Amino acid sequence: MRMHIELEDDLIAQVDQIAGARQRSAFVRNAIEAAIREATRWSNLDAAAGSIADEGHDWDTDPSAWVRDQRRADSRPAG
Repeated sequence: MRMHIELEDDLIAQVDQIAGARQRSAFVRNAIEAAIREATRWSNLDAAAGSIADEGHDWDTDPSAWVRDQRRADSRPAG
């Protein structure tokens, strides 16, 4: 699908300098895709915020001990 957008001359010149005049569409497409991925990530983070209770976890009394226990229980080799 085609889309018409208007950009300032200096912005187009910067795109041309980075991507080349014959690569404008690909550059703009990649920029839009990256912006959508970032917006989606932020939306997902906002939706997840507060989804874990502030208390009632196994690690509440001693987080360091909980981490050590988790590491000991992990059967994967270190490194």
